[in-house]
Amino acid sequence: MISRLRGLLIEKQAPLIVIEVQGVGYEIFVPMSTFYQLPELNQSVTLLTHLIVREDAHTLYGFSTEAERQLFRDLIRVNGVGPKLALSILSTMELTTFVQAVKSNDTKHLLRIPGVGKKTAERLVIEMRDRLEHFAINPATSSTTTPRGTVISPLDDAISVLIALGYKPQEASSLVYSVKQDGLTSEELIRRALQAAL
Repeated sequence: MISRLRGLLIEKQAPLIVIEVQGVGYEIFVPMSTFYQLPELNQSVTLLTHLIVREDAHTLYGFSTEAERQLFRDLIRVNGVGPKLALSILSTMELTTFVQAVKSNDTKHLLRIPGVGKKTAERLVIEMRDRLEHFAINPATSSTTTPRGTVISPLDDAISVLIALGYKPQEASSLVYSVKQDGLTSEELIRRALQAAL
C-alpha cells in the first residue's frame, strides 16, 4: 500500500495531478478540496494517499488531510459508492457539511451532489452515521496549462472539471457561466460553481 507521497508537482489538471518522486511520475486523483491547496507547478508537495487495486488498474487517490482520506475510505465501503462518487462527494461538500447532513438525516442536501440519487443518499445516512460518530474534522485551509503547455480557458477548464466530477455537460456549463466574472481563475470558478450547486 502506498500511503504517502512527497515529490515535485509536475502536472495539475483537476481532478488528476502528477507528482514526480525520484524520477517516477505518479498519477493521482484528488478531490477539489485538496486541489485548492496544491502549490504551483514544479513545487514540492506531500499528499496522503489511498491505493485501489483492480484487475485492469492500480489507481492512487490523494488527500491533503487525514480527515479527507478517512472519509474517502469510509465512503467507498458504502454499497453503491465507488471511488469516483466518493471523490465527487469530497469535492462538492465540505467535510463538516457532509458530516452534519448525515447526522441530521438531511438526504435532501445530499441529493445535490452529482451522482447521488435518493437510494444512495439514504444509504449514506444509514451506513455512514455510526462511522462518523467520532469523526475528527481537521479542515484544510483554503491560468491552467496542459502538460503540452497550451493555455486552456478558465471557463473551459472549470466546465471540464465539473464534468469529471459527475455533472452533465449542459449542467456544468450552466453552473460555470452563472458565476462567471472577468479575472477569475479556473479554481475560483470551480469553487463558486460548486457552491452555487448546493
